[in-house]
Amino acid sequence: MTVYLIYIVVLAAVAFHAAVRLRHELQMMQQNSYRAERYGRWLRGDIFAPERVTDLLMLGVATGFSATRWGLYAVGAVGLLALYKAVRELRTKYKKPLVFTPRATRLYVVALVLTAAALAGVFLGAGVRMSTLAAMGAVVLAPVILCVALMLLMPVEAAVNRWYVNDARRILRSMPRLTVIGITGSYGKTSTKNYLYRILSERFSVVMTPASYNTTLGVVRTVREQLKPYTEVFIVEMGAKQAGDIAEICELVQPTIGIITAVGEQHLESFGSIENVQRTKFELIDALPADGVAILNDDFEPIASRPVTNVSRVMRYTSRDVDPAPFETRLVGRHNLTNIYAAWLAGRALGMSDSEMRYAVGQIEQVEHRLSIRRTAGGVTIIDDAFNSNPVGAAMAMEVLAGFGGATGAADGRRIVVTPGMIELGARQEELNRELGRQMAAACDIAVVVGEHNREAIVAGLSDGGFDAGAIHTAATFADASAWLGGVLRAGDTVLYENDLPDTFK
Repeated sequence: MTVYLIYIVVLAAVAFHAAVRLRHELQMMQQNSYRAERYGRWLRGDIFAPERVTDLLMLGVATGFSATRWGLYAVGAVGLLALYKAVRELRTKYKKPLVFTPRATRLYVVALVLTAAALAGVFLGAGVRMSTLAAMGAVVLAPVILCVALMLLMPVEAAVNRWYVNDARRILRSMPRLTVIGITGSYGKTSTKNYLYRILSERFSVVMTPASYNTTLGVVRTVREQLKPYTEVFIVEMGAKQAGDIAEICELVQPTIGIITAVGEQHLESFGSIENVQRTKFELIDALPADGVAILNDDFEPIASRPVTNVSRVMRYTSRDVDPAPFETRLVGRHNLTNIYAAWLAGRALGMSDSEMRYAVGQIEQVEHRLSIRRTAGGVTIIDDAFNSNPVGAAMAMEVLAGFGGATGAADGRRIVVTPGMIELGARQEELNRELGRQMAAACDIAVVVGEHNREAIVAGLSDGGFDAGAIHTAATFADASAWLGGVLRAGDTVLYENDLPDTFK
């Protein structure tokens, strides 16, 4: 009887671990937009992670010793370790924690039911010892279980999504005077969206898609939750992971003004070529009506070379148009001037006066994590450019950093870069991160390279730039980098945090 109770306790511990492991897999599935193919790509890179290897070893130990006189001890040890791992996972802080949306809740419940049904079947058919081994197997197979649940729920999710989309269409049809402005680009779209919101709010009642709500369902949610009968302008940020994503959003919201901020090499891994990026971004412009307005950043050759003939008004701009700028701003970074100018042109297209817009631009605050600057109580300047780094933005950030103290500037402090480099750049990832290292060599006094994804390329670039090898520090995580910085920072130093990879790139 005592042995049976021990097995019951161990079964409960391992089943708890399986539930927590499913929760973690759900979190990663959510960060991959619930797309099985994207989740699969991430999983292939994570398959030999220590957590997975130890789970597999635990299953092997429990199975190998189950029929021996040491079986009870082995299973007991596995149960304790499973409980420890589950509690540790629940205490882990993630940059982008799991959000139990209705969809995530449905997926988790179905995955749990599948797991519980399998364990109950083994328990009733083969007893408690085998069900304990099956629970450990469920931990190892958590990704498979989650994908099966995803597949089973596909008809349900499709029906739910159709209802939400149709409801959003109903709301938009009830607002025939609403002006919709679409904004897309390889980068700069979120900043431009925020700047445009501030400018237009001087005259209009404006709603914009919040945070990173730049997918069809994110736009649908914004329409259903935030649009009011008196809303005059709806600013829609449009992101894309594949061809057709932007066209789908445009078909829903019917924009009359479209802004493309950039066509660059970010997300080359997803699109394969710059031509595919160009075609996908221009889905916004192609969807505009004949009396629409296209606002295009000709600093980028794929934009400048793309003719636009389907609209009556095309407003092209470059960084030269803002030198000197027709406005004053507290923001740093030359790229912010062109982002503001795109918003300026949209305001002009809607009939706003320069004086109205000039006042609004003067009130704009930096968008969080996009070259935002603050000073600590200890006299250290922090430049936070941690959101979604790209080659152009990273170069601009180095330019901003070079204007602060350091060995080649003022003598009152050192310039420090903390970065894991850039991702999703396809075949050019090594080349572009090496170039980032060369830019860092010209801009900073201390380089902190985080993680292993781009370490070799960045360090090679630093070496190309003649950077002192003794001033290069490597860290496994941002937490390790922060701990190291805590022991070396002093008043007058400036720290640039350039990019912060998502949890799926840990």
